[in-house]
Amino acid sequence: MDQVEHVSGQANKPLPRPPHALPARTVIELLEVNDQTGLTSTVAEQRLAEYGPNELLKEKNAQPLKIFIRQIANAMTLVLVLAMGASFGIQAWIEGGVMAAIIVLNIVIGFFQDYQAARTIDALGALTSPTAKVIREGKTVVVDSASVVPGDIVELKMGDSVPADVRLIDAVNFEADEALLTGESLPIRKDPDLTFEDEVGPGDRINVAFSSTVVTKGRARHRLRHRHVHRDWVQAHRNAEGNITISSYFIYACEVVWGRKLSWLFLYIFGFAVVCAIVVLAANKFSTRSDVIIYAVAVAVGTLPVSLILVLTITMAAGTKAMVDRNVVVRQLSSLEALGGVTNICSDKTGTLTQGRMVVRMAWLPSIGTYSVATTQNPYDPTLGEIKLTHVQPKDLHSPKGAEAPVDKIDTTKEPTDKPALQTYLNIASLANLATLQRMTDTETEKAGRWSAHGDPTEVALQVFVTRFGWNRLTLSTEANPSARWKQVGELPFDSDVKRMSVICEDTQSPNREIHMFTKGATERVVGCCSMIALDDGEPVPIDDKIVSDIQANMEALARHGLRVLALASKSGLAPITEEEHKKGLDRATYEKDLILRGLVGIYDPPRPESQPSHFAPEAKISQMPADIVRTMVMTAHQFDSLSDAEIDALPELPLVVARCSPTTKVRMIAALHRRKRYVAMTGDGVNDSPSLKYADVGIAMGQNGSDVAKNSSDIILTDDNFASILNAIDEGRRIFDNIQKFILHVLAANVGLVITLLTGLAFKDATGISIFQITPVEILFMLLVAGAFTETGLGFEKASPDVLRRPPHNLKYGVFTPEFILDLISYGLVMAACLLGSFVVVLFGFNNGNLGHDCNIEYSDSCEPVFRARATCYTTMMWVFLFFAWELVDSRRSFFDGFMKSPRDWALGLWSNPFLFWSVTVGFFITIPTLYIPVINTVVFMHSGITWEWAVVVIAVIFFFVTAESYKWGKRVWLRRHGLAPKKGDEEDAYFSTSTDYM
Repeated sequence: MDQVEHVSGQANKPLPRPPHALPARTVIELLEVNDQTGLTSTVAEQRLAEYGPNELLKEKNAQPLKIFIRQIANAMTLVLVLAMGASFGIQAWIEGGVMAAIIVLNIVIGFFQDYQAARTIDALGALTSPTAKVIREGKTVVVDSASVVPGDIVELKMGDSVPADVRLIDAVNFEADEALLTGESLPIRKDPDLTFEDEVGPGDRINVAFSSTVVTKGRARHRLRHRHVHRDWVQAHRNAEGNITISSYFIYACEVVWGRKLSWLFLYIFGFAVVCAIVVLAANKFSTRSDVIIYAVAVAVGTLPVSLILVLTITMAAGTKAMVDRNVVVRQLSSLEALGGVTNICSDKTGTLTQGRMVVRMAWLPSIGTYSVATTQNPYDPTLGEIKLTHVQPKDLHSPKGAEAPVDKIDTTKEPTDKPALQTYLNIASLANLATLQRMTDTETEKAGRWSAHGDPTEVALQVFVTRFGWNRLTLSTEANPSARWKQVGELPFDSDVKRMSVICEDTQSPNREIHMFTKGATERVVGCCSMIALDDGEPVPIDDKIVSDIQANMEALARHGLRVLALASKSGLAPITEEEHKKGLDRATYEKDLILRGLVGIYDPPRPESQPSHFAPEAKISQMPADIVRTMVMTAHQFDSLSDAEIDALPELPLVVARCSPTTKVRMIAALHRRKRYVAMTGDGVNDSPSLKYADVGIAMGQNGSDVAKNSSDIILTDDNFASILNAIDEGRRIFDNIQKFILHVLAANVGLVITLLTGLAFKDATGISIFQITPVEILFMLLVAGAFTETGLGFEKASPDVLRRPPHNLKYGVFTPEFILDLISYGLVMAACLLGSFVVVLFGFNNGNLGHDCNIEYSDSCEPVFRARATCYTTMMWVFLFFAWELVDSRRSFFDGFMKSPRDWALGLWSNPFLFWSVTVGFFITIPTLYIPVINTVVFMHSGITWEWAVVVIAVIFFFVTAESYKWGKRVWLRRHGLAPKKGDEEDAYFSTSTDYM
């Protein structure tokens, strides 16, 4: 039989239709397996060899050859390679050798940094099930999940992770948490007896359990596996890996703004360097003399920011290490800066904005009052968070009556002692419940003392609540504790139609071993089964219309707090269950009637504290794209997807919240934002998030609860699944962006000053008609590498400015090269050129009668002494101006001397706040001196002489630079104030975004 390509669903074993469209028995027959004895070991080995291991195909991140090629194949490195080749071509060995060293250093540092990051990602691993219980030759054996093959019979129990997609054979009360796949926060109930059409969506295939989902409830014995994960999720994975496309939206190529612009900048600079070299040759009538060629090399080298790649790599590497300490693993170095330009954050709600853990917030007992539970950081720890009791109903909490009612802070260990109504309530919540909660034992050293929960999130929340009072299913039920009081003798499992579940328990400690029934479920379904309610004194009274209305009002009051409301009820005095009833099954209509309503409970999936609206400011927007609750959403995915691209673009604003999103919906939302010239970050944890994580400008995955596919699709991984870590990343990204801007301006302004000086200096010709350069290639390289690389690295280590999180995102039209940046570049470049030319001209023409000597570009002679001294003065001036310029760039607008008059000590401490920059400037200041006075090095290598009185010229030039720079910054501040663009003073702790969206 040929393998069929199904409309949806995937199996490597040929089937005429997808497994969800076939009865379980038919699938068993087609896969040639005995559902009692399973496969034989021989057949299992054959199928493993035929179909391969049960895992998604993926490449390792840490591939040295690819990483090495990536370091070489970028525009900036290639430009330097071409410049190096040109230097060697004209036999400028020193210049060429220095550039070769720069290239090697850049590649080595970049390689080891990327390789280390790649190994970190590989170490995170996948959260797939490592082992699985399968039936082989009639025995239950434990095998590696990768060894599960088509046709295996898999046994699962509550808390197990599903090792592969399985077609259910038989199941009782079986539910699975599919939040990672579908985004649904509540578990999905499964029914193996149902079949569906071939094209039915994955969320509706309730006869199939999907790979990597977790069993939260159920008594299912085993189910049949079909190969690998479901096709929709394989499609999502492949989309994320770039193998196939989900739609035309994947055409968009995400590039980092500054990276793309810098690549083009290097190409432009290289072209400009060639033009400048030609200009030099033309000014000297295209002479082929070596000194003319050296002059051309000097101009060309002066145009290249040779230290930029090295400094950029070190800065990004340091940013990555800083983020590790802030619970962020950076897969792409460029994403740190990219986050600083984000204008929109699109986030999956479940598990990202919310904790994905249900918690009890309120409990109403009609005969006692309303218990309120304080929120805590750990929803599973019943020892955290206080409980208060208000003696009013939930509907009256915010009324004058509620305001006057006393509020008691209770001792949960003593509270139930004299309150039988509360004891009954706690019995229902703990026993009509299949979840477990327990503290880890001391033998489990890594997790000792922690609380571990298994089961349905709603039932776990109830179990945590009752444990606060000393109740717990593990201590109350004989299933876990043979000496316990309650023995479960019957169960009416939860049914999606009746929306309630009941357990029948025998009180082993009562004289007559009395039989009780405990029920919980949707309020309207439980109340409909109740004939009485326990009111003021705890004694049951008949329920009338007024009481029903009162119950409804209290339920709505809890729901208005964003809570999911359940009702709890019970009755006692039941007759023992007969053998006939055990065989045929319990009849709900017989048992679930004439119950006594004991109260209501309000449960919710709490938002992460760091995702609360108070943490955000108006410069960027957050869009929710959850797959559950529709009621509070602005638009559903169906409504959004029904719109054409043109209709979406015509909307005044895109919806802040889109409910029940498919992977395609999320991609369309990001595409719509891209068309609006927005820069998008996407957060998510599930497989359904992987295409949008890849398609977004910055993909952010959850490290703890995120799927492997999502992590492999992301640029950044939050190791603590903490939304606040995104703010940390944004803070670090903006800091890096600001610092990149600073050191790019530092080196490019020097390039501008050097080029202007050297091109202007073409007019200074000696007696042979050859132009004399004011500063040599070695002097330029020494300044750019020794002084420049260290001070620019120091600028890269600058701390974030106080208002970094209150500023609007970067303008993507300009990236690093904003209008202010360009103005600064030209202004500072001109000032530097004036300082260099001024110092050269003053020494040579002011005190040496303009004596340009003979062949002073080639070697030292007595006639070249004035030129060499003038050149040394120019070089020293440029070194000192270049060093002090770094301090001026710490803040592009604030005065360098700000605060000096008020407190010189504090001003000096401010300089020391960045020790690396401080020592770079200080050491660079003194390291200039040996290059001036050490014989041979000065006249042969640097081609300048030691200076004496010329130091006065240097000092005057430096003072001129400071005065001009400070005047320029003062002018900028005045202009900004007059145009209302100066930053407003405010609370520096203000956060980044703000939104009025309700995340409940």
